[in-house]
Order: sequence, then structure tokens, then C-alpha cells
Amino acid sequence: MNSYNNNTVRVRFAPSPTGFLHLGGARTALFSWAFAKHNNGIFLLRIEDTDIKRSTKEAIKSIIDGMSWLGITSDEEIIYQTQRMDRYRELLKKMLKAGTAYYCYSSTEEIEKMREKARKNGAKPKYDGTWRPELNKTLPNIPEDRNPTIRFKNPSTGIVSWNDLVKGRISFKNEELDDLVIARSDGTPTYNFCVAIDDLDMGISHVLRGDDHVNNTPRQINILKSLNVKIPEYGHLPMILGTDGEKLSKRHGAMNIMEYKLQGYLPEAMVNYLARLGWSHNNDEIFSTEQLIKWFDIKHLSKSPSQWDPKKLDWINSYYIKNKDTHILASMIIPMIVEHNYDPNENDLNSIIDLFKERSNSLNKLAENTMIFYKENIEITDDLKNRYIDEKTIHLISKFIHMANKIEWKMEEIDRIIKTIISENNIIMKQIALPLRIYLTGETNTPSINKVLFLLGKDKVLSRLSKA
Repeated sequence: MNSYNNNTVRVRFAPSPTGFLHLGGARTALFSWAFAKHNNGIFLLRIEDTDIKRSTKEAIKSIIDGMSWLGITSDEEIIYQTQRMDRYRELLKKMLKAGTAYYCYSSTEEIEKMREKARKNGAKPKYDGTWRPELNKTLPNIPEDRNPTIRFKNPSTGIVSWNDLVKGRISFKNEELDDLVIARSDGTPTYNFCVAIDDLDMGISHVLRGDDHVNNTPRQINILKSLNVKIPEYGHLPMILGTDGEKLSKRHGAMNIMEYKLQGYLPEAMVNYLARLGWSHNNDEIFSTEQLIKWFDIKHLSKSPSQWDPKKLDWINSYYIKNKDTHILASMIIPMIVEHNYDPNENDLNSIIDLFKERSNSLNKLAENTMIFYKENIEITDDLKNRYIDEKTIHLISKFIHMANKIEWKMEEIDRIIKTIISENNIIMKQIALPLRIYLTGETNTPSINKVLFLLGKDKVLSRLSKA
């Protein structure tokens, strides 16, 4: 029913816009996209927005923004299910005419009684086929006060199975499957029907999705079989677990993917980390998006659940920050500096970034560190004062102020007066460097104190030390 080349790999990501793009969805999109690109195929985005009450424009925007941030874009126009209602109705009529679907007038109460009866008899609770047309079967009289649903006439015998791209052979007995409703009494089509028809019309060759869809797959296969069309290949990805081994939730980090952008994660780090959640290439931990595309082999997808590890994500993010061009990092954190009403041009921002980028696991932390150089006043906690500041350290700092006033502000001169103070007072480097760090930055751990002093500039150093 379509004109697509049968040899073209066409893969889709089909989120429901009832919420944001979360980690599991982002990983599914990434794997689908990487699989398509590896096979010189087409990646498509379909928004499954038939749940009118729960679908929102904000969620749609969140999904598209999140994918765009990760560098995952649709190769063709985005498909919206709500724009395809005429096509669904056309296929429903065709199936009714062909006898692969039928009108069902059973009420909700009647269906629940059927299911309860089945439970009591130890059978699977499902629709009993009251309105299912069969040879030589007389159907009940049609109620005048009831709009019918449309049910799919599922095969009553045999097995529906597929070679799952991830899990291997999966089979279901048709007798265990219900005659599912494919259109509600108000005429709106239901999820499994829409998905099957969309995959058909979009020429989808492969479907990668979460393993919570395994039970939907035999239903969608049977619908497509009833239309005598080619069936996609399916692969179901195991879930992502939290650090405690439980299903990933908000407390583990299952939040809007765009929150990670706000927290200072780089998109390439996020892509790298998501790719390692259920896929591997030898023992490679760090790889570019280009390498992911080149290496992506569906055979290397894990059959077991993956475990979310925020520390691993931080490590990967710190790697990408450390290896990113300083000018690009500057362009990323300048908005954060401006937001705090500082002038980025007031200091040598690139040199400051070079000083801190190997110590920062997020853009936010990098910005926080650089802003130390822009502040007028530094707050020093009472705890730091009580632990590290005494009469001797105050005496040493006073000496430093006295000597610093007289020098030209160069690295070699700063080094010279620090060495002089160490020699004349018979102390080690830490005894002068630590109080300088505390007074100048409010921290006990910074890069080389000499570099911090030089980049802060003479005026700020003397001002902060004198105020302290």
C-alpha cells in the first residue's frame, strides 16, 4: 500500500505527548535513530496524540526540543495521529467489509460479567465473542439505544510469533488474545489499531521500543496480517533500572531530558551515556556520535535491564567538558554569568575556564567556579574560619598583602613573594596557600593558588584580603 523501497530501513520513534521526553524514551529514540543511520536508512518521528484529554502542546514541544538537543531529528515531516482520522476510518470500513472486524454492542457491564465468569472458571478474562460473526451463528438482536464499538476479529487458533531483534523468538497463542476493540463507541480508533496502520502507511521496516510493548506486538501483527501487508521486524528494549535496582522513577533521575541540559550536561555526553545503557562496542566507554552510528549493531543490544548510574554520567560529562574547545565552553557559560549581572569581559574568561574545566563535571559547576573571579565579596563560613584561620595565618596574610602591594602583577613575581614568605617563616606551601584560597574564593580546594592569584588580578586580591 506504499511506494517505499522494500530494501530501505525505515525506523520510527512514536512517543505519546502526555508527558515530557524521559530517559527511557530518549534512549529508544537514540537507538532507533542510530540503527537507521547505520543502515543508511530513514528515521521518523510520529506523535501519538489521540489521547486528546491528556496530550498537550507543551509535551509535544518538550519531546521535539529534547530530541533536537540530543541531535536526533526526523528525516521526514513529523506525523501526528490526530491528522490521520480519515485514513483510520477508511481502513475500519474496509475491515468491516472484509469480515476481519465487526460491530460489538456489548455494554461495559456485560463485558465485565464475561470476564468475571472467565476468572471463576480459571480462564483468561476476556471478551466471550457474543457479537463475533461465525458461520451458522445467529447474533443477538441489536440494541436500539447503544452505539457499537468495532472489534478486530482475531484468529481463534494458531500461534502468532516473531523473531525479536533483541529478545529472540517470542510466541503467543491466538486463543489467549482478545478480540480487541479497534474503534470506540464514539468512533475514535484505539491505540493498537492506529499504531499498526501508521507503521503500514509510513513504510516502517523495523520497530525498536520498550519491552512494555511486547504484549501489544501480537495484536498489531495480526491486524497487519489481516490486511495482507508486510510485517515490520520488532525489537523490544529492556527497561532502565534505578541505582537501587528498582524501576527508574523521578527520584532516580527519570525526569524531562531537558532538565539535564539545565543541570549543565552536554548533549554529546548524554548521547554517549544513553548509548551505553543497553548497548556496547567492545569495552569502549567514550565515543562520538559518528562512532556510535558506525558501530551500532543491533546484535549488541543487551537482553537484560540496564542500571542508571548518575556518577558514570558525571564522569562522561566531565570528560567532554575537559576536551571541549575553551571558546565554545565560554559561549555556553556566558549567559549564566550575565544572568548573575556580571560582565564576562571583566576578566580573562578563557584563561579562567582553562583553569577549571578539568575540575568541572557540569557546565553549571564550571560557571560557578568562574564566577568566583567576578564577585565583589567572598563569603567565608564560620566553620572555615574556625578550622583554618588563626593569629598565625592572619600574620602570614598580612605579610602577603604588604609584599603584594609592591610588585608588578606577574606570575614570576607572585611565585617569588610566596616562596619568600614560606622561607622566612619556616612553613610549607599549604600553610600560606590554604588561607589564601579561603580568603580569596571561600573554598579550600582550587587549582594552583599562583594561577588563581594572577587571574583574579592585583586589585581584587588586595581588596578581598584586606576586607577579610
